[in-house]
Amino acid sequence: MNKIPKEVEFIAEQLNKNKFKSYLVGGCLRDLLLKQAPKDWDIATDATPDEIQKIFPESVYENNFGTVGIKTESENESLKIVEVTTFRIEGEYKDKRHPENIKFGKKIEEDLERRDFTINAIALEIGDKKSTSNLVDPFNGLSDISKKTIRAVHNPEERFEEDALRLLRAIRFASSLGFKIEDKTRDAIKNKAHLLEHISKERIRDEFIKMIDSSEAVSGVLDLVDLGLMKFIMPELLEGIGMGQNKHHIYSVFEHNLKSLEYAVDKNFETDLRIASLLHDVGKSRTKNGDGLNSTFYGHQVVGEKMALKMLDKLRFPKKSTEKIALLIREHMFVYDPESVTLSGVRRLIKRVGEENIDDLLLLREADRIGSGVPKAQPYRLRYLKAMIDKVKMEPVSAKMLQIRGDEVMKILDIPAGPKIGGIIAILLEEIIDNPDLNKKENLEKRVIELGSLSEKELAEKRQKANKSAEEEQKRIDDEIKKKYFV
Repeated sequence: MNKIPKEVEFIAEQLNKNKFKSYLVGGCLRDLLLKQAPKDWDIATDATPDEIQKIFPESVYENNFGTVGIKTESENESLKIVEVTTFRIEGEYKDKRHPENIKFGKKIEEDLERRDFTINAIALEIGDKKSTSNLVDPFNGLSDISKKTIRAVHNPEERFEEDALRLLRAIRFASSLGFKIEDKTRDAIKNKAHLLEHISKERIRDEFIKMIDSSEAVSGVLDLVDLGLMKFIMPELLEGIGMGQNKHHIYSVFEHNLKSLEYAVDKNFETDLRIASLLHDVGKSRTKNGDGLNSTFYGHQVVGEKMALKMLDKLRFPKKSTEKIALLIREHMFVYDPESVTLSGVRRLIKRVGEENIDDLLLLREADRIGSGVPKAQPYRLRYLKAMIDKVKMEPVSAKMLQIRGDEVMKILDIPAGPKIGGIIAILLEEIIDNPDLNKKENLEKRVIELGSLSEKELAEKRQKANKSAEEEQKRIDDEIKKKYFV
């Protein structure tokens, strides 16, 4: 077991000096027993919150659950505040999440009895240097840790009836620790899956993200499906189960999404990219036409984008993450055949996706390829496109990269800010994307004067023509995708 930090030992010693017990409990003790670094530190004690605050005047107590936050001077983020909680006995859970009331207990065993899983219902007495550290393990949690088993304390159905979030926590612990859920607990999850409807979307989201970030995320997703929880989280994913694809895939839609996630986990992709890998083909279930080797999924990326926006918004994902994941899904079917890719097309791709997302888009395509059953994540064609992207990254793909600013356009034309200025900038950008050599101050100033002499109608027609040229180029690319991949 790893060493207990001096900050935690000091708090325990102070409690002990004042004739109170102190125990390491919960996740921090579990992690120590697994020889992992705890993400936070929790101490349980028979001291009441008032008594704890007298010993530690600088502490913070802002809840009704007996938890006092004790500030330390540690530079370690996980140790800046150590939570000390009075032994608790909990009342009835009426909302499937929180107890109606709590009472303070006198024995650590009373506190451990209210906990969710045996691996979290262990305590280690600390603080008294004169005595031997004492492990309290009334539910054989240490044995379950050695067996890599998730097992509920007492009756599992009762545990899940009390707090339905435990349904997800069981699966999250299994995936993050690489454990298995024992049969009775597993059966109880399946029987009580419907209780997840009582849990806030934000809490579901948080547990789902922790699971997705784990090393066994694929196993976690499969458990969510097998135990009936996924229909309360992302039911749209279930539509792809058993749905065959065309000659470009050897897996069903759902299996393909899982294989893509597996690659994302193996390569340690960040959270948003892992979720994009899992959802990138979610739109196929609603765009399939025909069956067998020549079935098609035209426009599945656009449909998938819309589905992802709704799915992630429902789970209260941050707007920034939601928009990025949806964008990656929409753009993941880009063409990278050397004979079809042009420099202007690459610039437009970067413009649509954003330079900050282009590398993640390439990684998503790698996950998509491996999820399709092909042997190489980066074939020559994808490497060729990456080289082209690297080549044009410093070329103008956004208005801020033009060698002329909006205020300069206003000064040249001696007109105030307005739609005309935006229209001129948009036309200049389209022209520069086609030919970056034109992005010179002198040239742009002349072009501004030319465009500024046009009427509102002529300028609108000019802009429409520039947009049409870009749309025709995109249509050519879309036609290439349809022709080659049936999507």
